[in-house]
Amino acid sequence: MPDPNGASPLKRQSARLTEGDDRAPARSMLHAIGFTREDLAKPLIGVGHSWIETMPCNFNHRRLAEKVKAGIRAAGGTPMEFNTIAVSDGVSMGTEGMKASLVSREVIADSIELVARGHLLDGLVLITGCDKTIPAAVMALVRINIPGLAIYSGTIAAGRHKGRDITLMEVFEAVGAVSAGKMSQDELLEIEDSACPGAGACGGQFTANTMSMALEFLGISPAGANDVPALDPHKDEVAERAGRLVMDLVAKDIRPRQIVTKAALENAIASVAASGGSTNGVLHLLAIAREAGVPLTIDDFDRVAGRTPVVASLKPGGAYVAKDLHDAGGIALVAQRLAEGRLINSDARTVDGRTLGQVAAAAVETPEQKVVTPLAKPLKATGGLAILRGNLAPEGCVVKLAGHERLMHRGPARVFDSEEAAFAAVRERQIKVGDVVVIRYEGPVGGPGMREMLGVTGALVGEGLGDAVALITDGRFSGATHGLMVGHIAPEAARGGPIAALRDGDIVVVDVSKRQLNVELPEAEISQRLKDWKPPAPSYTTGVFAKYAALVSSASEGAITRPPA
Repeated sequence: MPDPNGASPLKRQSARLTEGDDRAPARSMLHAIGFTREDLAKPLIGVGHSWIETMPCNFNHRRLAEKVKAGIRAAGGTPMEFNTIAVSDGVSMGTEGMKASLVSREVIADSIELVARGHLLDGLVLITGCDKTIPAAVMALVRINIPGLAIYSGTIAAGRHKGRDITLMEVFEAVGAVSAGKMSQDELLEIEDSACPGAGACGGQFTANTMSMALEFLGISPAGANDVPALDPHKDEVAERAGRLVMDLVAKDIRPRQIVTKAALENAIASVAASGGSTNGVLHLLAIAREAGVPLTIDDFDRVAGRTPVVASLKPGGAYVAKDLHDAGGIALVAQRLAEGRLINSDARTVDGRTLGQVAAAAVETPEQKVVTPLAKPLKATGGLAILRGNLAPEGCVVKLAGHERLMHRGPARVFDSEEAAFAAVRERQIKVGDVVVIRYEGPVGGPGMREMLGVTGALVGEGLGDAVALITDGRFSGATHGLMVGHIAPEAARGGPIAALRDGDIVVVDVSKRQLNVELPEAEISQRLKDWKPPAPSYTTGVFAKYAALVSSASEGAITRPPA
């Protein structure tokens, strides 16, 4: 029934905030910043973003927010803009600051939830960019479960060096090449100055673009929105359409948990596998599933990836950058390939009203494009990640497969209790062919914050050891990582996981074909070492890191924070 005071019946939440004589003080405060009575009679739609001056990834968010707001107004709503934080993985990588990155995912999700609940918003459009903002937005959407969607602010353009496209990955690898005497410092500076030419998130199929693709496959981002690059003139149109679309979701009362189902999550997993995407996709999709109340386990990733071929040649495992994928036909073209093989759940719904199968069918392939291969000629027969278990990872761990073909490595452990110690050893040329580099106490609790190891892995590749060593850690890897690298080992060392028992010289075996990660020690010896083990003192005893370490779950459960039992 229409409200006798003229308020929209779509104000399912915000009527309690703005309607009635007793809400005059609230209305008075909102009048102070320009909202009229007519504005407040309409549905209130939050436009959340993470504009920040610490990175290029989110630098276009305020501009896009204005376009989203215009779309909301045109469709009969009243937008209310707000912002949250972001931490740049690329900028903080290799420093203590990187510990803040994964923690920021929880803070971002919490802050969005608090604004939406605190101001009784009727809908949400969330603009995402750098890595953790993307899963955090969806975690918040499914927690609050009011009509809403997320859009990605777009990839950065490729840099150019000596006639080839480069990304931030090449900068990290150049650091290792200089250390090994294979590159001059002058060339390093040239690469540094060329790799990141403007606004947008890192250009390869690293974590941001992996999760951008996953959100379209998940259905919570409108099809065709996320692969449009950050500085493409059409990005403004994407934002304006998102504003109009959220009003349709509000009108129809379509909520995120109706979109984020088990079938949709499996579609998102398939996109990570088919694109050789970041192993962080495992962590983030598990976290989204936990927040949505959907039963998803780490083993589901192995099952889906095991049936999904790699069909997108994207850096770091392939040849192209995200803008090339957009030019080739976009994310929908990858969906089309998988739909041809019945490798996605085509009936899963999306926020734009179509099913993923309908989105895939409508994809338009650019003639003679080379980014997405025919399904009959995939880059790899199975997806770009696998889940391993064994006496070093009873709860599982993740190995990235795209970009290399080694499925087996056996070698002596070189054990380091921090990323800094490992990086120093790499820089000093102490790592030898055949070694297994072990970096522990970098998990969700141990870090705290589960740092990415791109500084170490990039340096190993730059020194020419990428195909000659393995690296295992209870921390994370950047999406730019390639080589035989195993991350997310659970239980982590700080919680007494078997990785805490390793010593220099122990023989570690990574056997991807058998899905095993083991140390060649009797169980009795591992048990005795763990019995003698004592947990290290926490790095932080107050503040956000201490709170996070006290509340965070295992990486095998998405490393979400949750109330104590």
